[in-house]
Amino acid sequence: MATSLGLFSTFLSGKTPSLMVKPSLCSPFSSLMAPANLRTVRTVISATVSDKAPGTRAPRGIMKPRRISPEMQALVGVPEISRTQALKQIWAHIKEHNLQDPENKKIIICDEKLKNIFGGKERIGFLEIAGLISPHFLK
Repeated sequence: MATSLGLFSTFLSGKTPSLMVKPSLCSPFSSLMAPANLRTVRTVISATVSDKAPGTRAPRGIMKPRRISPEMQALVGVPEISRTQALKQIWAHIKEHNLQDPENKKIIICDEKLKNIFGGKERIGFLEIAGLISPHFLK
């Protein structure tokens, strides 16, 4: 009867069931331990499976395509573009038409398309480009 009622009856009877670890090998509380040949069952928690591949999400911030002004559309050729792609295309235009100052490569000499985007300025510093294109991204 002591083994069929579980741990509580084992404690009251003072007997150790045959499946328990011998008290001489362990601590004085070994009779309260689970049987040595039984495995503990662990609950597996699974995450929900999403349809998207890991690491993919909708673009945000400067990576999100936005509508642009007609002046910017004349240069890049599309009605919506992200800021990063717009900067890439502006730099491609600058390199293609050799618009950097030969003495100081940090200075951009604007052609007609760039003057429309950069507020009519003849020359700008390359650090000014990101600030000057901001008004061309419509909300």
